[in-house]
Amino acid sequence: MRAARLISLVLLLQARETMTAGELARELEVSERTVYRDVLALSAAGVPVYADRGRAGGYRLLGGYRTRLTGLTRDEAEALFLAGLPGPAGDMGLADAVASAELKVLAALPPALRDAPARTGQRFHLDVPGWFRDDTPPPWLAELARAVWRERVVQLRYRRGEREVVRRAQPYGLVLKSGVWYLIGRVGDTTRTYRVDRVVEVTAGDETFARDEGFDLAGYWREQAEAFLRSMQRTEVGVRISPAGLRALRRAPEAPFGYAEATRTAGPPDGQGWVVTRVPVESVDVAYELLLRLGAEVEVLDPPELRARIADTATRLAALYG
Repeated sequence: MRAARLISLVLLLQARETMTAGELARELEVSERTVYRDVLALSAAGVPVYADRGRAGGYRLLGGYRTRLTGLTRDEAEALFLAGLPGPAGDMGLADAVASAELKVLAALPPALRDAPARTGQRFHLDVPGWFRDDTPPPWLAELARAVWRERVVQLRYRRGEREVVRRAQPYGLVLKSGVWYLIGRVGDTTRTYRVDRVVEVTAGDETFARDEGFDLAGYWREQAEAFLRSMQRTEVGVRISPAGLRALRRAPEAPFGYAEATRTAGPPDGQGWVVTRVPVESVDVAYELLLRLGAEVEVLDPPELRARIADTATRLAALYG
C-alpha cells in the first residue's frame, strides 16, 4: 500500500508541479504527517522532491524529473488501454494521437505488462451507435472537437426544424449519448445543448475564451438529461400489468423513465403477479403505441379515451383474425 502511495505522490507532483502537504494529504486520503514521512522516504530513495517556503510554496520535483510507468499493476495497465477503445476518438479526428500515445505508454511499461493492449482488445469492443443507426460521424464533429480543445469561439449555423439559425458559442464540451453527439456551449450567459448532426456549418477564428473552470460537464449533462426526461413525460396512464408486461416495458427504448416510475408506484401483486400502477408517458398517442405492443399483458384503466381506443383496436384485431 505504501509503495503505491509513493508512486501516486510522485505522479501528482508531475501533473500539478507544486502541491502543499495539505493538498497531497487530501488527494492521497492520509494525514499531513504521513505526507511528510513519504516525502522524506522519496528523497532518501533519490527522487528529487523539494519544498518551497512561503505562502505560494509547497512540494515540487526538480525541473524535468519524470518517472517511468513501472509502478502500474496489471489491472491498471489493462484499464489504461481499455480507455483507448477505438471509435469516439476516431470520430473526433484523434485516432492517430490515440495510437501514438498508446505506443509511448506501451514502450514505458515493464515487459511483464506489454501484453495488456492485446488482452484488452481480445476481451472488450465498444460499438456505440444503436441498431439501425448510421454510424458515420457528423461532418463538423472534428472541427468542433478542435475548437473545444483549443477553447476557440465558434459561429454555428444550426438547423432548427425547417429553418436555420446562427449562434456565436463558446464550445465547452462534447457528449456522446446512444450514438448521437451533442455540443455543450455557452451562448451569452446561458449554457445550451446542440445536436452535432444538425450543425450545417462551423466557423472558428482565432478568438479564444476564458473557460469557467468550475463547469462540470458530466454534472451538467446528468441534470439536463433528467430534466429532458421529466419534460417529455407530461401524461400518466393507469394500467394493470403482468410480470411479462413489466419486463417488456423495461425493454422499450422510449420508456426507461416510465418503467422506473411504474415499478416505484406499483401496488401489491395479485394472485397471478399482476400489479396496478401508473406509467408516465409523453402523450396519449405515445402511450397507445407503447402499450399496444404489450398485447394481452396489460390492461389500460385510464384515461377513458385511451382505454376505449385500445378496446376498439382489440375488437378490430379479433374480427380480422376471427
